[in-house]
Amino acid sequence: MPDSGPILELAGVTKSYVSPEGAETPVLRGVDLTLAAGESLAVSGPSGCGKSTLLNIIGTLDRPDAGRVALSGRDVSALSETQLAEVRSTVIGFVFQFHHLLPQCSILENVLVPTLVAKGADDVEGRARKLLDRVGLGARLSHRPGQLSGGECQRAAVVRALINRPRLLLADEPTGSLDRASAEALAQLLGELNQEEGVALITVTHAADLAARAGRVVQMRDGRLGPAAT
Repeated sequence: MPDSGPILELAGVTKSYVSPEGAETPVLRGVDLTLAAGESLAVSGPSGCGKSTLLNIIGTLDRPDAGRVALSGRDVSALSETQLAEVRSTVIGFVFQFHHLLPQCSILENVLVPTLVAKGADDVEGRARKLLDRVGLGARLSHRPGQLSGGECQRAAVVRALINRPRLLLADEPTGSLDRASAEALAQLLGELNQEEGVALITVTHAADLAARAGRVVQMRDGRLGPAAT
């Protein structure tokens, strides 16, 4: 993908879900969004307003009913599943509310899992060790997730999301399952890595303090994005 221009562009994105009874529920009603390379954005809003749906569409985990989704100028809406899988493994990194680390694998092995499908990566283990050391887990490489705290597991999940050098990092309520101290540490870490790695960051969150760390904050209202309430 080319390096110039916005990393992300959404134009008129809509999404509805149909219940088993056939009732249609609109969730996204024409979302427009542009995100520059390296920018950080927080998306706030109440539960059920469509924030996670929006993130899934940006991350190519779901398809919009209508509208355009472009990553680095490339319209991904019509790509095949194989092409989308390649985009997810090389362009996008994901951090979820729960870390989803493999319990039988060490922290280092968990971080390296995404590299198994990436092509042309050089010294990925060296990068993994460096990043794990950067987030304070350099002495925990051989530990399994069950031997780490929730905050430590989330830090490892962040490193896993960054291992393939994505241009866009998507974080869905990344501090939602953490205690206050761990949440604060993770929020600070995400901001620092956004700058150090030069990766664009979109965080979906209810936490006002986490949202306040972003360069820009928007709010989901009635299926559209608008300025955050002050």
